[in-house]
Amino acid sequence: MRFLKIFMLLSILIGANSCKKNEPKTKPETTLSKAFDRLKDKKLSAENADSLKTAWFSIYNNPELKKDTVLFADVNYNIARFYGMQNNDSAEVYVKRALEIIELTATNLDLKAHIYMGMGNVCNQKVLEHQANYYYNKAANIVLANDTINISPKAKTIMLLAAAQSNKSLYQLELAVKMNRAALALVNKLEPGDINRRRPLVQLAQIFLDYKMADSVQTYIQKIEQLDKDFPGAYDPDFLYETKASYYYLRPDYKNALKYHLLKKELDEEQYKNEGTNPVPVNNYYVTLVNIGVCYNLLNDNDNALAYLKNAEKVQSEHVDLISAENEILYYKTLSKIQKNTSRIGEALASMEKAFEVQNENSYNQNMQAVAEMGSLYQLQAKDNFIGKLNENIKINQLELKENRLWLIISALVVVLLLLLFALIYYRNKQQRDNQEREKITLQQQLLRTQMEPHFIFNTLSALQSSIRLDKKEEAINYLSRFSRLLRSSLELSREQTVPLGDEIEALENYLNLQQLRFENAFEYELNIPLEQDIEMLMLPPMLIQPFVENAIIHGIDLGNANAKITLNFELNNNLLTVQIADSGKKGNVSNAIPGTSLSGTITKERIRLLGKNASVEIHQNEKGGTTVVLNIPI
Repeated sequence: MRFLKIFMLLSILIGANSCKKNEPKTKPETTLSKAFDRLKDKKLSAENADSLKTAWFSIYNNPELKKDTVLFADVNYNIARFYGMQNNDSAEVYVKRALEIIELTATNLDLKAHIYMGMGNVCNQKVLEHQANYYYNKAANIVLANDTINISPKAKTIMLLAAAQSNKSLYQLELAVKMNRAALALVNKLEPGDINRRRPLVQLAQIFLDYKMADSVQTYIQKIEQLDKDFPGAYDPDFLYETKASYYYLRPDYKNALKYHLLKKELDEEQYKNEGTNPVPVNNYYVTLVNIGVCYNLLNDNDNALAYLKNAEKVQSEHVDLISAENEILYYKTLSKIQKNTSRIGEALASMEKAFEVQNENSYNQNMQAVAEMGSLYQLQAKDNFIGKLNENIKINQLELKENRLWLIISALVVVLLLLLFALIYYRNKQQRDNQEREKITLQQQLLRTQMEPHFIFNTLSALQSSIRLDKKEEAINYLSRFSRLLRSSLELSREQTVPLGDEIEALENYLNLQQLRFENAFEYELNIPLEQDIEMLMLPPMLIQPFVENAIIHGIDLGNANAKITLNFELNNNLLTVQIADSGKKGNVSNAIPGTSLSGTITKERIRLLGKNASVEIHQNEKGGTTVVLNIPI
């Protein structure tokens, strides 16, 4: 049925195009388009993420949407943007869908440019440099070809700068200069202090550094400094320091080059300390240390040169997987020069051999990646040529074969259906892979839960056996009655993938009552649930909290102390449920209520790990004694 609907929709669209010689430039505004216009400019925040998602998919699921091809593509693109701002992989699915829809149209250049830009960002994130460059250039060429296109000056500037940077990284320097200069012509239309006012100046300076044109570099440095004076505090001086250091190195004026490298080092070092796991600040700091070593080496100060290279070596040893091959090659070549200057010829040869080894490996990897990308790039270009020729042939046939419109519709429809069939097969396979991954995670959850429940039952039956052995019949009967209720509740919860938090809390209370009976009311417990937050209907995996409560009772409190107490606090922050399990500790302020050594603790930590990257278990020792275990559970 779905395929039939698509077939009918395409028949209507192509028939309409063939019957109208001049398509209207504007369409009457509909309720759907009004809702879209109100929604597309809304800013994403943590507070409105869920409501925005609901609103977007309300439009997306409207049966009338697919009747408007351009609006359908635009909605897909904006959903992709929504997911992209959340770093969600679904962004790729929707931007590809938008591209497939919009490429079948002959106009709509403004929307095409935005979608090409989105595809470039997706490819860039996946380190597909050539494909990203292909889409960035398509977006930039639309901007360059039409001054009246309906795109804001800021969006135009960003498209041109992205294409310029991509072209520079692939050594298409003339094209990079062209794109940057086009962006520079637009910057006066941007807001004062906008970062994109400065970016084309910095990028042009860096390109002319590659050309070794010192005078041109100096011109752009002066423009950057003037911009900094016009808008004090608006721009980070990091890029200016780097550009001036490279400029003086080119002159060559190694003292001034060293001066600006040292100024840049202070900024890079602070960012490195704050973001030491991010590859960008790690590589910036690393290469700045190496560049300082290069300058000291050129100034014949080998001691300082070696000192900075040792600092770089320390950064490299701490972040082996983050340092780029190009920066590592620079390090070994610089080290080799210093070792040669200090008459350590053997060490110099070893360092140079290491540089060649890294360089060869990097060249091989780059060549392999380029070869792999070329096939995809060729297919993209062939597809573009095919679609372009198809649109051109349709126009010719509309003019020359007006009496044979029916055959024209059928021919075009076959081509479109082939494209749709290809897309359907691709997305169907991808959906199957996604479903398999979800099923795998679900099975892991079920397996971990079935491993944990026998452990809980074994502990409880051991306590019941002890009561029977000591001939405490009434206590055993009462204990058995409570245990049966708890067991029934546990079995009912265990059959579900997720359960309401209220049911989980009720099971916890049954369990705590049972443990109080087991230990003859040797401890107290307190459950704190915020009344202002309606959290009892939140869904979470069953029996996720109980093992930590069990650890707190067995290992965390002194059952011989009249003040022994377990406290549970529940709180909802955005989409994260925080559960705090605090115990009163044992004598000497020592508490062993740290999960992980027991089977249930280990299993539960594995279950929490499967809930996603925001899920975590935190353990804190309390100042007044005892331990607090904090569970962060995504909802």
